[in-house]
Amino acid sequence: MRSSAARVALLSAGAILLALPVGAVAAGGAQLHETGSTLLYPLFQQWVADYAHVAPKVSISTGATGSGAGIAAAMAGTAQIGSSDAYMSDQQAEQNPQLVNIPLAISAQTVNYNVPGLNGGALKLDGATLAGIYFGRITEWDAPAIAAMNPGVTLPHQRIVPIRRADASGDSFIFTQFLDFANQEWEDQVGYGTSVQWPSVAGERTAAGNAQMVQTLATTPYSIAYVGISFRDSIARAGLGTARLENQSGRFLLPTPETVSAAASMLDSRTPPDERLSLVFAPGAQSYPLINYEYVVVSRRQADSATAAALRGFLLWTISLDGGNAGKYLNTVGFIPLPDFIRGMSEHQISLIGPGGAASD
Repeated sequence: MRSSAARVALLSAGAILLALPVGAVAAGGAQLHETGSTLLYPLFQQWVADYAHVAPKVSISTGATGSGAGIAAAMAGTAQIGSSDAYMSDQQAEQNPQLVNIPLAISAQTVNYNVPGLNGGALKLDGATLAGIYFGRITEWDAPAIAAMNPGVTLPHQRIVPIRRADASGDSFIFTQFLDFANQEWEDQVGYGTSVQWPSVAGERTAAGNAQMVQTLATTPYSIAYVGISFRDSIARAGLGTARLENQSGRFLLPTPETVSAAASMLDSRTPPDERLSLVFAPGAQSYPLINYEYVVVSRRQADSATAAALRGFLLWTISLDGGNAGKYLNTVGFIPLPDFIRGMSEHQISLIGPGGAASD
């Protein structure tokens, strides 16, 4: 655990950085390219549109290609910003020491279902049962494991259709971590990651990106899927159900600002200096179990000083409570702002970005 002195030092460094006029460092102008997380994409669209008024000489393009593609683009140097719901693996970090993983906000993931007649409620599910579904061993909605968690609910004797991501996805990283923590067999046989060797399940569906996950779920009766919370409005418009998930304390919770904040508060002090940490299945009676840091993966060595300055200015703005971490942005996608301590750590990592050759060197 970090000492109090270290916390003060990081927070002080962050305060100095944020004292600079936002966008002033980017006054010379530059072009930045962001790509990656489909969960972060709706937020980046808002950020980029408004940041154009803060730093009009900085041009930023943004794309929804999936977290795996975002990390790959940062490693290859084809994008200055690779957005991801997942942090880089130990192997990726070791092979790319010039890259840093910087949390910008805290998000959550929902487990959604399309069970005609039950979408208006909130079925209870736990990690072990979800692992059984995605193993193909729990196959009907009225299976004993699901019925036991939902007494009094008339469950249909219909085959469950699991939907999973086809692309390398931070959402898959988060969801498979939850299954990994909840089920020893899943840990031994499948594990977790942006891409895993999924068990083959009869009738399963796949989809690329969160928007396709929602569309596939909506058009497939008796299906189940995992979706980033920034698509909660799409889930609501489609009339789909959202599950209450069991946390470490045995409580079944929905993701709310209170339950997401409770989970984050239990783990923020454990975040290491490189900020690569899972927030999944945090302890605490009020903790929603599927939350995570939303990352950008960037190189500390940018091609020139103008690009480095523009990148620092934009990232500092995104995590500022007066900028991108303000409620008018985060509330629309169901995210919460970084805790002060984590904001200080992210500010410190942003301060390391400077000129130094090609980003992929």
